[in-house]
Amino acid sequence: MLEQNIPIDINTNKLLDWLISRRIVSSEWQKSVLPVREKINAAIQDMPQHPEIAQLLSGAYINYFHCVRIVEILRETEADTKNVFGRYGSQRMKDWQEVVRLYEKENLFLAEAAHLLISNVKYEIPSLKKQIAKCHQNKQECEKRATDYAKNENSARNELNTMYKQLGLSGSNVKRELVERVAQLPARYSQLAKHVATLQSALNYYGSFSQYVFGHETAVLPLLKYISERGNTTTYEWLFGEKPLSVEEPPPPTFEDENQVKDEEIDWGDIDNNVSYDIDYGITLEESGIEVDNEESVGVARGKNALTVLDNPDTREQFINQLLELESFLKIRLLEMQGESDLLVTSQLSETTQGVTAMLDCLQLTTQMILDPANQHLHNIKHSPRYVDSLTTNVEHKQGLVEKMVASQKAVREQAQEASQEARQLQDKLKLVIDKTKLLQSQIEQEISKKYKNRPVNLMGGISAI
Repeated sequence: MLEQNIPIDINTNKLLDWLISRRIVSSEWQKSVLPVREKINAAIQDMPQHPEIAQLLSGAYINYFHCVRIVEILRETEADTKNVFGRYGSQRMKDWQEVVRLYEKENLFLAEAAHLLISNVKYEIPSLKKQIAKCHQNKQECEKRATDYAKNENSARNELNTMYKQLGLSGSNVKRELVERVAQLPARYSQLAKHVATLQSALNYYGSFSQYVFGHETAVLPLLKYISERGNTTTYEWLFGEKPLSVEEPPPPTFEDENQVKDEEIDWGDIDNNVSYDIDYGITLEESGIEVDNEESVGVARGKNALTVLDNPDTREQFINQLLELESFLKIRLLEMQGESDLLVTSQLSETTQGVTAMLDCLQLTTQMILDPANQHLHNIKHSPRYVDSLTTNVEHKQGLVEKMVASQKAVREQAQEASQEARQLQDKLKLVIDKTKLLQSQIEQEISKKYKNRPVNLMGGISAI
């Protein structure tokens, strides 16, 4: 094989050392290149309007090969400045010809080109690839966070909607709506009282059982029996057995909020004051557990005594306790009847298993009604400003959480979009750098080949390995 056909293989990372070791370029090349760069920076301040020149000068490090091409273009644009001796009078041409001359001195251009090639292969291109990978990673993380925020939003919104449904709210003004809903209480209590009337058979059964056990008639569950017969009357009527001449219900609590709910009157509904007859339940006021103001004897229901028995917190608690007592009684009787208990079987009482089961079902429905979360919320809202504040804070917290999750989704989706856009821009930049690096590598190989009688030159591990 002829020597001129033997390829010269050079490791790209060792290219500059290879050029210096063979004395093709000077080891002090960096000092010599600084004046050249200064002349280039000065020359580009005055350039003709030419599309290729604009492309050469845009977004790329100007090297020797660019300068050679600029001189070729200037031979056309500055042709009218050429004198009879073939020299150009254009300062532009003189400046760029001087740059090329300085570059070619001691092959300075090869040293700089080799340095630029190594920098692109080892640092610039890998760095751009890492930045692109980081952008893709950021996009994926943002999309995952957006998904998590969406799940949290959905969960918070479901909880909020459950609260809206339970409290009967639209969510536009929580505190106002809470207070206004208290007007539903009288109707709810009236419905509950009608259902209590269906407990007569269970109450009679309990009374008969007590009489059988103790041997004499005993007053059992007096408040429950009272409501089953006379409905949801005022506490005054429950205590004194007669309808009051007038009712002075305590004013509703005031609630301070941004819409001045406290300054507006709330309709608390009508109180059922119907009285049909007087009944002596055989208990004293002291046994009822309620303290009575002697002034009430004049027929005026004031304070808590003006509230209905189902609305009054004290009598309401007694009512619930008596419901639970009756429920326990019926459950024990069922166990006896079904033979699952060693307790006394009261065969003398003529109730059947089916009958007691029906009583228990009816009773449990009544208990569910009084303990219904909506009813309890309304009761607490009416009687506790602090409870209203707590509910309002809880609802507004959920509202804020939903809004926060929505805003967070929007923010991370925008970040994902920005990361995607940045990745596209970096990808375009990477393609440009790779293309220019390929061209630079080819130009270096050609220049080295010229110095070795056009032997083929291969830069190994260069841009082709990336």
